[in-house]
Amino acid sequence: MASPSPSPSPSPDSRRRKDAQSAAFGALPEEANHYAQLRHFGFVWSAGIVAFALITWACIALGIDESAAKCIYLTAIVFLSLIDSFVSSVVFCVIAVFCLDYFFGQPPFTLRVPSAGHLPDLLTFLAASLVITALVRHTHKLGRAQREQASLLDLTHDTIVVRDTGGAITYWNRGAQRLYGWEKDEVLGKPLHELLKTHFPVQLQQIVDTLGATGHWEGELVCTTRDGAERVIASRWSLQRGADGEPVATLESGTDITDRKRAEDALRRSEATYLAEAQKLSATGSFGWDIESGRVFWSEQSFRIFGYETDIEPTLDRVIQRIHPDDINFVHDLVEHASSGRHSLDFEHRLLMPDGTTKYLHVVAHAIEADRLRYAGAIMDITAARQTELRLQDAQAELARITRLTMLGELSASIAHEVGQPLSATVTSAEASLRWLDRDPPRLDEVKSGLTRIISEAQRSFQIVRRVRTLAQKNPVQKAAIDVNEIVNESVALIQREIFRHRVPLQLKLAHDLPLVFADRIQLQQVVINLAMNGIQALDGMIDRPRELSIETRTGPARDDPVVIAVKDNGAGISRENEARLFEAFFTTKPQGTGIGLSICRSIIEAHHGTIRASNNDGYGATFECALPRASADSVDEFSRAGSPA
Repeated sequence: MASPSPSPSPSPDSRRRKDAQSAAFGALPEEANHYAQLRHFGFVWSAGIVAFALITWACIALGIDESAAKCIYLTAIVFLSLIDSFVSSVVFCVIAVFCLDYFFGQPPFTLRVPSAGHLPDLLTFLAASLVITALVRHTHKLGRAQREQASLLDLTHDTIVVRDTGGAITYWNRGAQRLYGWEKDEVLGKPLHELLKTHFPVQLQQIVDTLGATGHWEGELVCTTRDGAERVIASRWSLQRGADGEPVATLESGTDITDRKRAEDALRRSEATYLAEAQKLSATGSFGWDIESGRVFWSEQSFRIFGYETDIEPTLDRVIQRIHPDDINFVHDLVEHASSGRHSLDFEHRLLMPDGTTKYLHVVAHAIEADRLRYAGAIMDITAARQTELRLQDAQAELARITRLTMLGELSASIAHEVGQPLSATVTSAEASLRWLDRDPPRLDEVKSGLTRIISEAQRSFQIVRRVRTLAQKNPVQKAAIDVNEIVNESVALIQREIFRHRVPLQLKLAHDLPLVFADRIQLQQVVINLAMNGIQALDGMIDRPRELSIETRTGPARDDPVVIAVKDNGAGISRENEARLFEAFFTTKPQGTGIGLSICRSIIEAHHGTIRASNNDGYGATFECALPRASADSVDEFSRAGSPA
């Protein structure tokens, strides 16, 4: 494809013609404006000359002397200067001087100065005319500017009022007329705030002091209109001072915010209604507490929670009256702690109501102001949740007891053997003692030895029966500070027959001087027995290597290190697909298993604020570890406050 040929460049002559045309057309508006000004000046000056001619003719016809003519000329100059610019004023002044000298000088109709003193008179008249003309023009411009500003102020919807130092109205714009209902002529000179019956947010003298100190003030006023309606005004005051620094006037501008305030009030009422309903549905109340004054503020739901009528004044003493006796010291310590500084509070306690029922509360609060110690918080009635939790704990305890009974059934042969052994030994010792008594003479020392063995075996049988009975009983949770080594030894005594029957060598690795744990003895025995039996069953049938089962107790050196009970075997271990579901309820890998043993163990350990986990060993088998927190005064207090409801 052929490329397009370049367009020829313009010649120098054509460029010069275009520049000339552009210059000519561009200069037209400026020249037209200049001609218009000349025509205007020609018209004004011609009118001025005609006016001076008429004035001069009238003065000559009436026989007016030079002094009166000067006054008349000066008046004409002032009026004519208001029509046009200062240049025209100068021209008219020169024409007036010419007329005075020509028509009223001596001799008349000549331009000669009759004496040396007449020339200064003419120059003085010229200077005075120019000064007076300039002042009149300035005053006229200032007045016109003020009128334009007033017109602009009349366009705004805000009220703008100016009052003098005595409070009398000196300016009243159309916005004020529309809002308040009075015309300007009706209010000028009247006291502003008496007219509007103004309600101030603070004492008027306080506002005046602020205005005098800072030169301005802002706030909300309530003013009454002509028809008696009250309007809320967002008012802004500015103080005007004179050249000497003294106040001369106050400008007040205002915006009608009545409709906005009504909408805000309606929104607040709506929010308060929704909040009160939400608090009622959620059984949550709010409160405020001023530490310095001791005043307490409650929401409506807080009154319901504490069981007081809403017409009484809430106080800290009324709160203390409802606190459960077992929680009085605990709550008192928290109150003292909150009063000592800025803290965040999050705790639970109980109320003992007048009808004898117990309520459980969860309280959350924090300090809200830096300059004054105040708290804001929420009170949640968690009685229903706590009762549900207690019922769930009862159900879990019952399930654990049923599991124990099932476990005891599985251990019945072992238990019978453990009880049978001391009974057989007792019978044997009794028969031997009878034989020693039949001797002549009787061997009393042997009889005494036999009776001692009978007593020992009977005590052994009693201990076994007591442990079985304890596991089978339906007892409430009874937590106490206990030694985990005792729990392990008592549990091993109950499964000793199973250990022998399955030919599993058990190794106990119990650490010395272990810290106590805060736990329920029976529940912890159940966990140890269950984990040990699982280990025994994992080793059942294994013939390719020696069987190993160990129970270990240990802890760490730190004060907050938990106490650990570890049950370890060298069986087949835990398959990867079963590891995640190991502690799920009703999940089992045994043909005759129920799937609730490990689930119950996890529930028991977690109820003791501990953890339980299972992991495969580096070689063979698996390890189950239970970690329990050490016993402390705080854990004892927490358990005592979490008792069942009255």
